Amino acid sequence: MGTLKHLFDLSGKTALITGGSRGLGLQIAEALGEQGARIVLSARKADELKEAQAHLKSLGIEADWIAADGAVEADIQRLADEALAKLGHIDILVNNAGILANQPVGSIDQASFDEQFRTNAFSAILVSQAVLPHVPARGGHIVNVSSSLAYKPRAGLSVYAASKAAVSALTQAFALELGPRNITVNAVAPALTRTDMTAPIPDEVRARMRESTPLGRLAEPEDIADTIAFLASDDARWITGRTLLTDGGFI
Repeated sequence: MGTLKHLFDLSGKTALITGGSRGLGLQIAEALGEQGARIVLSARKADELKEAQAHLKSLGIEADWIAADGAVEADIQRLADEALAKLGHIDILVNNAGILANQPVGSIDQASFDEQFRTNAFSAILVSQAVLPHVPARGGHIVNVSSSLAYKPRAGLSVYAASKAAVSALTQAFALELGPRNITVNAVAPALTRTDMTAPIPDEVRARMRESTPLGRLAEPEDIADTIAFLASDDARWITGRTLLTDGGFI
């Protein structure tokens, strides 16, 4: 659990979190819920969402969930409509859904390329567009999850890095368009973070990254989630169009 209890007041705010059933997404829900936000989680698998809801409830955080595929347009419109019905309006959107595939040059195929760009980048477009009509006139906050690999790619992860670079570009462009509506759009760019998605990464790679990080460790999900809680709050009202490297100084 994070350490930001009541630091960023999100009381009365509502938040939709994609990819929210486990790993970083679930930690983001904890961080926002700790600050008083009403939460709706979205992911593909209903059983994992039910487990996430139960986990949050055990922490005293009430949350609803909606099973939807962030890369399918019909699902996204349904997600936005159901989220509106549960929340009444949407103050905060966290586009966290993402997938990663390790494919060295020479083995990259179109199916994997399409899936990573569709899930990592296009879903952020789809969900943002569907949610925008439900953001109050006073404004709101969109936080996207990019990656430090967008700035420093690693062998075998070129397509993933490119899809996350697209997320950072979208973040800056959307901020220009949505600023007049008082909607901030920012992103975080973590380096290697301890989640189930990164579990297959070999120990020797983890050791090298740990040694190359000034703070001497790898990121925990709460390190990233707490930063997102800040960007999702009115304390970050003068920050928009930025991708914040949350990498412990790795780059």
